Amino acid sequence: MSSELSSKMRAYMAEIYRLVDRQPNKSENVTSSQLADWLFVSPPAVNRMVNRLSELGLLVHQPYQGITITDEGRAEALKHIRRQRIAEAFLVQVMDINWLTVHEEALRLSDGLSEAVIQRMYEMTGEPATCPHGEPIPDAQGSLPPANDVSLSQIGAGNKIRISRLITRESDRLQYIEALGLVPDQICEVIHVAPFDGPMQLKLGREFRIIGNSLAQLIRAEVLE
Repeated sequence: MSSELSSKMRAYMAEIYRLVDRQPNKSENVTSSQLADWLFVSPPAVNRMVNRLSELGLLVHQPYQGITITDEGRAEALKHIRRQRIAEAFLVQVMDINWLTVHEEALRLSDGLSEAVIQRMYEMTGEPATCPHGEPIPDAQGSLPPANDVSLSQIGAGNKIRISRLITRESDRLQYIEALGLVPDQICEVIHVAPFDGPMQLKLGREFRIIGNSLAQLIRAEVLE
């Protein structure tokens, strides 16, 4: 199957997977309009690509029910994401590129490299389990273990948590999150959550942070016992 996919097809599959993963409720369906907005392309262009990917058995697109990734499509998406996340780790660890801005460089770099070079980059970075943003790196077959983290926006007051990953790649948002100290592996406690998707208060050591619901949706965390 991989040999039948163009670089653009793989990129679409990866972005559909990211869009699904970004949703707090992990909905299996996304709409064509969501995908068009996410990719900054026209709805007709999205529909053409979705139809091609559906013909290959990678997606299921039903009117008024949205787009669903098949098991084969998910594996192909994760194979492509694996390349990108390994490239991110390499650029940060070996070339000292700032992790806040590395994503776009990794997209351009990984697209033109052979699997042998990607594997060598993986080995040179110590076979990392995650990219610099905390996202897990899929295996070569396009598999990931089940995630045990949730959106920070879904965690109630009184829970001690570990920040696991950040699902945004916008450098200004990442810079703000870094300034707050809410980076992967940070341990903190949820002190208060305002009702109706209001702001939440976190405690990091002796310091406190207040963040809005929209920012909390970009952060994944594990609840600690």
